[in-house]
Amino acid sequence: MTTGSLGLRSSGSYGSLQQQLFQNSSSPIQTTPPIPSRKPPKLFKEKEGLFLRICKFAPRKNVGMLLLCVVSAAAFLWVLYVGKGEDAVELNTSISNRMFPPETVHNYIYRNIESIKRTNVGRSASTIQSPPPPVYFKGYTLPPGNPCEGFTLPPPPADKKRTGPRPCPVCYLPVEQAIALMPDAPSFSPGVSNLTYIHEENPSKTEFGGSDFGGYPSLMQRNDSYDIRETMSVHCGFVRGTRPGHRTGFDIDDSDLVEMESCQGVVVASAIFGAFDLIRQPKNTSEYAKKNACFYMFVDEETEAFLRNSSELNSSMRIGLWRIVVVHNLPYNDPRRNGKVPKLLLHRLFPNARYSLWIDGKLELVVDPYQILERFLWRKNASFAISRHYKRFDVFVEAEANKAAAKFDNASIDFQVEFYKKEGLTPYSRAKLPITSGKSVILFFIFVYLLLVVPARFLSDNHTNVLFMSDVPEGCVIIREHNPISNLFTCLWFNEVDRFTPRDQISFAIVRDKIMSKTNWTVNMFLDCERRNFVIQGYHRDVLERPTPPRASVIVHPPPPVIFEARQTSPIVSTSTVITTPLKKIPTKRGRERKSKRHRKVIIAGNKDPNFS
Repeated sequence: MTTGSLGLRSSGSYGSLQQQLFQNSSSPIQTTPPIPSRKPPKLFKEKEGLFLRICKFAPRKNVGMLLLCVVSAAAFLWVLYVGKGEDAVELNTSISNRMFPPETVHNYIYRNIESIKRTNVGRSASTIQSPPPPVYFKGYTLPPGNPCEGFTLPPPPADKKRTGPRPCPVCYLPVEQAIALMPDAPSFSPGVSNLTYIHEENPSKTEFGGSDFGGYPSLMQRNDSYDIRETMSVHCGFVRGTRPGHRTGFDIDDSDLVEMESCQGVVVASAIFGAFDLIRQPKNTSEYAKKNACFYMFVDEETEAFLRNSSELNSSMRIGLWRIVVVHNLPYNDPRRNGKVPKLLLHRLFPNARYSLWIDGKLELVVDPYQILERFLWRKNASFAISRHYKRFDVFVEAEANKAAAKFDNASIDFQVEFYKKEGLTPYSRAKLPITSGKSVILFFIFVYLLLVVPARFLSDNHTNVLFMSDVPEGCVIIREHNPISNLFTCLWFNEVDRFTPRDQISFAIVRDKIMSKTNWTVNMFLDCERRNFVIQGYHRDVLERPTPPRASVIVHPPPPVIFEARQTSPIVSTSTVITTPLKKIPTKRGRERKSKRHRKVIIAGNKDPNFS
């Protein structure tokens, strides 16, 4: 019965399987239906016999397991084959992104785009696919075992004689690795993707603050500039003229503008106005940075005359690595306010540059710029980095320090602080600490305990500031990427400097907090001791050239007169003079040594040995 049912099932269902097998084979397809036959073909008979043998010699309960093992083995081999192909694709992609130089990757992408364009020529618009979404840099992690992966700051040295700020060690990658890790794509700009700048040929003053160079935005326009949108247009200096540096009030020669527009990678910039500082050459700079990075020093006409008189500047307009750019028609009378133009608006002076490193004129760069960018931007996946202040982290404390040091008019500083108070700026408190859970509350109380117990010499350095983000930066160094959100931040920061006082450390926090409240953009505020690792701070020129005061002359008074006595103990008359002076009482132990109390030492004039008698 079983055999009959099996033969009946084979004659029906297996007959269709036989027909499909012949159709899928490489033999010619039959156009006439096959002649019906009761006997199965020889091929089917052999397969059926093999199947019957398996069922005969293997128990029925193991047949399913056997088939399951065969299917599992086939699936396993398929997974291995597919995974190997994906790993090969990923490996090729990683090698192309990490091992090849950036220009090779860019050329490869460009050739692919050109080949796609040539392939799509002649096709209809419906068949051409939409362009892929933009690619952004998403950061990277160092491989396990890298010395910089688990690097931690050592404790501050216990030196009671030196309690001020000092440099601390920083783990940099080798220059070759840092250059290879330079991102091929820009970072994501949260909130804003298209930023344009307002042009006003004849700006008119409406409210307090502003200038002909930066415009006169009203308070309504100021508030609107903090409403972050995808497309924005804001005031950002250079409101007049056809382009930045050309008839704008911060004028630069056309030859210099052409060179500045050709800078497409990394720019290192500084400025000296009023011959206030001396030019310091960067050190430990790689040959790649010397050839590919742009080093620009902005000076005014007074500084140019000083450099020419000191024979440092010639017709090549270069001093070492620095290309000297002379600025004419400065917009402000204050040299420090003029210095804020290149400091905060480098993205307008170098429209094609991707990254910039700003250092004040009094600083000396001692680390390769690519190593600095890798350490503070690319490794952190940040677009803006600035160091914290070494001591102060509250805006109100910083304002009082500026008033005490006479950095600017006290009434103007008070007006700016009061204006920020009305906008919601509060003193630095627990509310600004990054506390998000109950465990973080415990960390806060530990921090308060350390703040009250640890001596102030440890708090002067920034080793205890890692628990919070400071409101006061040390703005002498700025590291940033020229993407829309970073450009917007520096534009709005410059507008505050243009409207209020030039003390940019006071206006930093209000701009940062307003943008961070609308987007998830953050600022990498690293330790001040890390900043002191790659720049050396020097003195201003007036301090270096100040003559040292002469030392006060020491008046030596003649010794008091002494009384000479001649001894008559010897019949021989000596030509030397004998001086008898009583000895000072020396405390001695009581005992037999007290017998020498009445002993007097006799010193012959001209002999320096007091023990000579």
